[in-house]
Amino acid sequence: MTTTQVKPQLTFKQFINQLPAPEGCYELINGKIVRILPTRRHETLAEYIIDMFKAEVKKSSANYWVSGRIVIRTETENGQEQGRHPDITVVDKTLWESHPTAYAALLDPPQLVVEVVSTNWEDDYLDKFAEYQYLGISEYWIIDHLAVASRSYLGDPKEPTIFVCELDEQGVYKMNNYRVNDVIISPTFPELKITTEQIINTQS
Repeated sequence: MTTTQVKPQLTFKQFINQLPAPEGCYELINGKIVRILPTRRHETLAEYIIDMFKAEVKKSSANYWVSGRIVIRTETENGQEQGRHPDITVVDKTLWESHPTAYAALLDPPQLVVEVVSTNWEDDYLDKFAEYQYLGISEYWIIDHLAVASRSYLGDPKEPTIFVCELDEQGVYKMNNYRVNDVIISPTFPELKITTEQIINTQS
């Protein structure tokens, strides 16, 4: 008879304390540390949106902190801890500044997160959608600039789409889709005036 030792899965706290030394983005997925390496186009879109949100915060004097370097503790439906690193996170500035020496990691839900979709689109549309909804994040953007999701989401023919998922009173996301020249409506940034095309076609 032989026995196989199963390596214990990491908790969120262990994940934060054991992040590898090299620079990069990491997530805790199913108990394992996974490095996330975005394409340059992915990074360009994310930085553009960060700058856009920061401009809105400054213009409206909103009490938000905007960053692309925050890790969030989430849970799956079966209670397994995950560590997600959204492309953009908007968090209440008072909450952010309450523990200035802590790691850039959140246990409480931020106000808004954004994910720029890559080829593994199911992560953003299914897994992260469920985890962010369960955590209670009020607003979740899915930027499908490559139109890689299934037609059940994007329609036929498929075209680049931005989804703004808004948490309702029952704690369920309502998905609002915006295409081409549609002006995006954001509950967090109600004065924002920008179209899907302007975001997706940005070059810098």
